[in-house]
Amino acid sequence: MNILLHTHNLMTRAQLADTWRKAGVDVIATEAGSEPDLIVIDLTAPAAVQEIRASRQRYPGTEILVFGPHVDGNAFKQAKAAGASSQVARGKVVERVLKRIKRADV
Repeated sequence: MNILLHTHNLMTRAQLADTWRKAGVDVIATEAGSEPDLIVIDLTAPAAVQEIRASRQRYPGTEILVFGPHVDGNAFKQAKAAGASSQVARGKVVERVLKRIKRADV
């Protein structure tokens, strides 16, 4: 399984990528040759909505999970309208992706 991770926060990127790599997946930061199994986008990034739209267009069949502050309902609404498959509060993104990884292993 490979995860395409979009976040502008280097600390967030390092923490998420390290955790998911330990679970046995490849975490990539840019589009590679093959289609990712999951796209994870940080809603606090300046161009998050545009990234969701571009990802949805480029990978129409791939799940796009967005995460951000749980109090920013407007950002979650915009993400859904842009093509996000699912959304989760920042504090739950690690757990949600680990569950998705386990489902993929079954």
